Amino acid sequence: QELPEMVLLKFFRPENTPVPARPTPEQLSNLIKTSLHYPESFSHSFHQKSLCLVPVTLLLSNCSQAVVDVMIDLRHKATSPEALEIHGSFTWLGQTQYKLQLKSQEVCSLQLKACFVHTGVYNLGTPRVFAKLVDQVTLFETSQQNSMPALIIINNI
Repeated sequence: QELPEMVLLKFFRPENTPVPARPTPEQLSNLIKTSLHYPESFSHSFHQKSLCLVPVTLLLSNCSQAVVDVMIDLRHKATSPEALEIHGSFTWLGQTQYKLQLKSQEVCSLQLKACFVHTGVYNLGTPRVFAKLVDQVTLFETSQQNSMPALIIINNI
């Protein structure tokens, strides 16, 4: 009985094989764009009701082609004396942390409630948004670029 002839295998690799590039920190901090939607000014009778509740919509847009894990933290406060002098302090009511997953180019809106106890000008731009690519094996999400201050005027009637 004859042994089968052995054939040498040749492996070819194209010279310009693209290596998946790791996203830069700059790219990772721009995965999610956020925008707040709220009235420019809000009138409330503090004599009738001491708490003024204003509905705010936080819009999150996944700007990448990948699935992204997102974490939103509303517990962050503006603590610098200048910020408190100008904008005063307010509280987000309800859930203070959200974890969600956004598919490529997906947009998600969260309904929030801001609570005020005084008239004044406030900066609603305090939510901190963190994101990471789903397939990324990192322990920490990257903080997302924060937009401009989101000022609201609370009036008494």
